[in-house]
Amino acid sequence: MKSILWFTVGVAAGFAVAHQVNQTKQGRDFFSAVDVKARAFGHAIAEGYHARDAELRAEQGETPAAL
Repeated sequence: MKSILWFTVGVAAGFAVAHQVNQTKQGRDFFSAVDVKARAFGHAIAEGYHARDAELRAEQGETPAAL
């Protein structure tokens, strides 16, 4: 039970610090760069998933699923 409490305190403190950092120009630039990289990573993962799905469906003779 103590670990859940400390985890919750840590998450809340992290959000509070991130909020304070985001109020500066450098903080906004930092979070913007992190957002761009995270979106690019997510897009790459999705592309890889869809490419592999298409390969597997082609091997089984199925038509590709609509996106």
